[in-house]
Amino acid sequence: MDLPQPHPLRCATSLLRLETLRLTLASTFAPSFVTTIPHCRLVTSMRAPHSAAAAAAAVALCLWQLPGAAVAHPGPNMDDLLVELKQADCWDSKELIGDLLWLSDYELQPEARLIKGILLGYASGQSYEYNTYVPPLHSPACSYDTCCVWQYIANDMERLFRDPSGRCTDAARGAIRLGFHDAAGWSKYTGQYGGADGSIVLAPEETERHHNRGLREIIEQMRHWHHKWGRYGVSVADLIQMAANVATVVCPLGPRVFSFVGRRDSYHAAPDGLVPNPFAQADELIELFRDKTIQPRGLAALLGAHSTSRQRHVDKARAGAPQDSTPGVWDTLYYKQTLGHAPHNVFRLPSDVILSEDPRIFPQFQAFAGPGGQEHWNDDYAREYVRLSLLGVYNINNLTDCSRVLPPAIRAWNYDGDVW
Repeated sequence: MDLPQPHPLRCATSLLRLETLRLTLASTFAPSFVTTIPHCRLVTSMRAPHSAAAAAAAVALCLWQLPGAAVAHPGPNMDDLLVELKQADCWDSKELIGDLLWLSDYELQPEARLIKGILLGYASGQSYEYNTYVPPLHSPACSYDTCCVWQYIANDMERLFRDPSGRCTDAARGAIRLGFHDAAGWSKYTGQYGGADGSIVLAPEETERHHNRGLREIIEQMRHWHHKWGRYGVSVADLIQMAANVATVVCPLGPRVFSFVGRRDSYHAAPDGLVPNPFAQADELIELFRDKTIQPRGLAALLGAHSTSRQRHVDKARAGAPQDSTPGVWDTLYYKQTLGHAPHNVFRLPSDVILSEDPRIFPQFQAFAGPGGQEHWNDDYAREYVRLSLLGVYNINNLTDCSRVLPPAIRAWNYDGDVW
């Protein structure tokens, strides 16, 4: 029996009903009452909200925190509406992608079943499996194991991505960003091209795009690795996504994201305009990612990759400025400093600040910044990055799980002298 999936129409209906409820709430409660509850002030101030979804999110956040007596006031049944909204998965990424859209559970290989479980939220996106023995590279045993060569590749990547202090390097930051940019060139509405297909390296037009100009060094590194390892049947698309996941776990505190191989390369440039603009507004960015099947909660988790980022081209006068105080560590300081007052050396992207204040994103920023936030974020990020890394991939049922080649995760970190 196939696993249940969210119903987009039901989600939209719930949001519209909540927008009606917002208007009721705004006219029922005195502003002095609702402003004592986080984000309820948005309900009364949204005279002309950017979208019904934004207003509905504000009222949902407000109602979840209202006392029982207030929730029971005459009018629509608020409890039922909020339950309906949650069941509709309006903020969780649960859509299927690729060939999983038309294959039944009975047709799925074990790896595809695992991927489907991750996408639907029934399985973790983090792997805890390690290689205990790796045959010599040119041995028959290695040639029979698809993942054997990937252990040697991952070791190669790890050496480049870890600096002598144990933090992750500029090359690691570039690899993470490259994984995002290659996969992000896909939308449900842009046809057959784009996604995690290696085109950011293989298609000159895409390599030269304005938003990819800071990636030239890591693109050259990918070409070098493909020249070295391509003879073993390794695709550029897989090299990009494996590098992103190796870099993520090399960064102290980073998760071991499930890593699959078997993607097909494309020399056709992905459609332009699908990579987020650092100056875009919240509605535009949220819709951009929804078109990639990534909902606000997932977007909030993916934004945390900026924890290790240094901006180079958004403000050239501050080239190299990090986006939190510990750019070599995969920690939740990014969420805390984006929400609050960041040190003067930290550069906050305008779009990050705007999204962190949006009621559809703010709760996750707050959760990641709070107690237990590291584990929560790592789990959400891993699940969402599995999704991102498979956008535009239509042979998911033929992929191989090679997560065991990833380096061990660094679960604790001494911050002495680490602040930038």
